[in-house]
Amino acid sequence: MSNLMNTYLPQPVTFAKGEGVWLWDEAGKRYLDALAGVAVCGLGHCHPRLVKAICSQAGTLIHTSNLYRIGRQEQLAVRLAALSGMDRAFFCNSGAEANEAAIKLARLFGHGKGIDLPTIVVMEKSFHGRTMATLTASGNRKVQAGFEPLLTGFARVPYNDLEAVEQVGIRNKNIVAILVEPYQGEGGVNVPQATYLQGLRHLCDQNGWLLMLDEVQCGIGRSGKWFAFQHTGIMPDVITLAKGLGSGVAIGACLAKGTAAEVFKPGNHASTFGGNPLACSAAMTTLEVIEEEGLLRNAMEIGDFMRSLLRTQLSDLPDIKEIRGQGLMIGIELSRPCGDLVGEALKQGLLINVTSDKVVRLLPPLIMKRSEAEQVVNLLSGIIREFLAA
Repeated sequence: MSNLMNTYLPQPVTFAKGEGVWLWDEAGKRYLDALAGVAVCGLGHCHPRLVKAICSQAGTLIHTSNLYRIGRQEQLAVRLAALSGMDRAFFCNSGAEANEAAIKLARLFGHGKGIDLPTIVVMEKSFHGRTMATLTASGNRKVQAGFEPLLTGFARVPYNDLEAVEQVGIRNKNIVAILVEPYQGEGGVNVPQATYLQGLRHLCDQNGWLLMLDEVQCGIGRSGKWFAFQHTGIMPDVITLAKGLGSGVAIGACLAKGTAAEVFKPGNHASTFGGNPLACSAAMTTLEVIEEEGLLRNAMEIGDFMRSLLRTQLSDLPDIKEIRGQGLMIGIELSRPCGDLVGEALKQGLLINVTSDKVVRLLPPLIMKRSEAEQVVNLLSGIIREFLAA
């Protein structure tokens, strides 16, 4: 019997080492990783520069707390501000914490405007985390079930529906912000219409709301740009980050611009571990490697290549509803539940994920080469064909 709480249903494998896009289990079997720790290991496994940076920082200073200035934290804030156009950063340890910070920021912003019951517009099929506030914000009943009473202060509308947002704003005068994923990950790798974020930005400008983008999964190069919003030409007020920011070292961030950047004051929010020297060194190195190795372009090119090849190899199957995504964030929607594909792929040495019951999700490392991407598609196409023929 395990002494771990029964919160996961892990696959029957334990990995012993990794290198690049490959993992090896305890028996020495090799696996091609098309999931990257759920969009975390953008540099692949054990990138030499990352390993060196972590070891060097660990041998110098790991943690002091935010009772004191942290040089690496300040450097990381400057770098993220330059890449994103945001003004200020708050560092934490996860995507849920980053979104929790954004929710608190929006509520404090609303109270500052004299709104007693500030309300945030959130989307159906969204996922923002598993804290009480973030699971309430998530549009996934399975995540919420059993944890009632949920929090108040959220208004839910369909994703990719600007008119629904406009209507809720007319009905509810307590709206202070919109929280939305530029591309939904857990909800099925859903990509909205090209003008969706521009429309949300316009509604926020009209009404004095904050536009808050959850880029926990799609940020840090996964979309082919540093941030998904950079495909649209708009600027948000708040961005949340985690996953790929630290390449496996736990770090999250809530970035803000303009009025939103000045909402928090000392004592409003905090994190004991947030932005410590070790995590910030990992994040700084991650950003440097992405830039210097041209991984933004690689994510765009390899993602386009994989979707094109998947369409070529699977286009004759009527049970394939859609192949979609952006950069190295890829979804293959089937007409039936397909969770069994995960175990079958594992047997054949391929790591994938199924989300929203019917969507095969691929989140490969940003370093993936064309030959490795072709291996993923060839293996996966065969596995899907066998599954649908059964």
